[in-house]
Amino acid sequence: MSMSHAQSLSRVEPPSWWVGMKHNEIQLLVHGKDIATSEVSFEYLGVRLISIERVKNPNYLFINLAIADEAMPGSFDINFRVSRRKTLTYTYRLDERREGSAQRKGFDASDVVYLLFPDRFANGDPSNDQISGMRDKFNRSDPYARHGGDIQGIAERLDYFKRLGVTALWLNPVLENNQVSQSYHGYAITDFYKVDSRMGSNEQYRNLVEQAHEKGLKVIKDLVFNHCGDMHWWMTDLPMPNWVNQWPKHTQSNYRQSAAFDPHASKRDIDLMNKGWFARQMPDLNQQNPFVAKYLLQNTIWWIEYAGLNGFRMDTHPYSDKQFMAKWCKAILHEYPNFSIVGETWYTSSASVSYWQKDARNADGYNSHLPSVMDFPLMNAINKAFDEEDGWETGIARLYDVLTQDFVYANSNNLFIFIDNHDKGRFQTDTTLDVSRLKLAMAFLLTTRGIPQIYYGTEILLPGDVDKGGHGDIRRDFPGGWETDSRSAFNANGRTPQENEIWNYVSRILHWRKGAAAIHQGKLIHFNPTNGVYAYVRYNDKQKVMVLINNGSEDKVINGKLYGEMLNGCSGGIDIITNQKITDIGHIAILPRTAMIIELF
Repeated sequence: MSMSHAQSLSRVEPPSWWVGMKHNEIQLLVHGKDIATSEVSFEYLGVRLISIERVKNPNYLFINLAIADEAMPGSFDINFRVSRRKTLTYTYRLDERREGSAQRKGFDASDVVYLLFPDRFANGDPSNDQISGMRDKFNRSDPYARHGGDIQGIAERLDYFKRLGVTALWLNPVLENNQVSQSYHGYAITDFYKVDSRMGSNEQYRNLVEQAHEKGLKVIKDLVFNHCGDMHWWMTDLPMPNWVNQWPKHTQSNYRQSAAFDPHASKRDIDLMNKGWFARQMPDLNQQNPFVAKYLLQNTIWWIEYAGLNGFRMDTHPYSDKQFMAKWCKAILHEYPNFSIVGETWYTSSASVSYWQKDARNADGYNSHLPSVMDFPLMNAINKAFDEEDGWETGIARLYDVLTQDFVYANSNNLFIFIDNHDKGRFQTDTTLDVSRLKLAMAFLLTTRGIPQIYYGTEILLPGDVDKGGHGDIRRDFPGGWETDSRSAFNANGRTPQENEIWNYVSRILHWRKGAAAIHQGKLIHFNPTNGVYAYVRYNDKQKVMVLINNGSEDKVINGKLYGEMLNGCSGGIDIITNQKITDIGHIAILPRTAMIIELF
């Protein structure tokens, strides 16, 4: 692609497209000074001009193109004639799709997702730590500044993920965030088509996905549709006033996500939730504007095709216009039937989370077409269960109680489950906590229903307390990701004995889990916690796995007769954590604060 007179023709988005797409009508956003006064022309076999739309701002044109099935890969010039002597040219490229692109496989309950914060994981290229023109600066001593983590650092550690045993990577946003401060988190995007230059380049991102695929790892891209950064290039020259949701004065969201489905909600509360700004630095995008809606849909399809992605995680899903989000999900899955999308649905109740899952039985008839939702209620339960004495509603009864609510979900096995993440806080708030609580939590997370996600550093007891230290504290640098670090926790010899203890524990379960089909899609039968022990069985026609969790401080001997309905026909088993053979399933001894994952035979 090429441009002439770039000072007058600054952008064409999407910058390229592909032949053979179901989404074969595209809308080009063209930006340049007084570009609307130009005459547009091009010639390319199989590409037809549908229409040209001019809006109030003369610096924008929207060109609608139809790409026929017979169109071939190649390039053609789009000419913008601005005067008798002056014509601006943009060379538009139509690429050939990768083989099997339409059938790319997403993630599911057979996967374990590793969530990593790119700026805080590993610095593979120190030369991009400071970039001219980027407002927010590098300062590792400041928990809210840039620390230099980048795409190259992730690519150089792909073997670490393989050794650990995870199967998919979810990267917090890597697109440009050229904000004045605190841009490290990536959620205030200033260019939807460009990887942040402090992270690397678009090409490096695409190469990372390819390298991950070669090692059997899927890649999930973090998306933000509700808002952009206030330093986004279009904020000084909006295509139209309602490109973002405007108020007489700055108005923040009320964050009352329940307004989206509350049958008694006032219009005022609904508007504040949907149209209020998430933060002063994050203008609220107006997806009810058809031009914005088209822009966002095309952008996501472009990234899937360009980078070869396996899935999306949608930030602040309920804050966007819900009718647009449903159409967006449906369109993505029409183009890629096996693709995966999970939405951030931050609620305390299962009923609230369930509203957003595809095919939910909603009283208002709303269908989000969103395959997977994030199970925050289960996360809340896990974070309390192993710190309490067991009672009717406390301790491990919390896990049992949350799972009893699964009847509200259209597909409880397609829930995204986790014990911590980049927003809520680390499970290991400080280094004084007993490692047994994390072992219990991980044993449960990796064997219950749903798609497990592990937050980077949890596997090495990386601490962080969001209540005391804020977001900067729970987004610490991974030890060994920087050349100047005193040790590298990426290797066993750089980890402490306790870090290796939990790393090995988690890794053992992860590698076993890859072949445990009963855990992936099997049914779950659980038993009311008794005497401080929670028992459940995952099973299918070929495999049966029993999980025992002793949350108490004493040894227990499990009476197998209590679980006879699931143990009938079984003569013994192997605890996959210790490799201990169990010959008497009628009397199973379990140590205090211990989990057993028993593959029955």
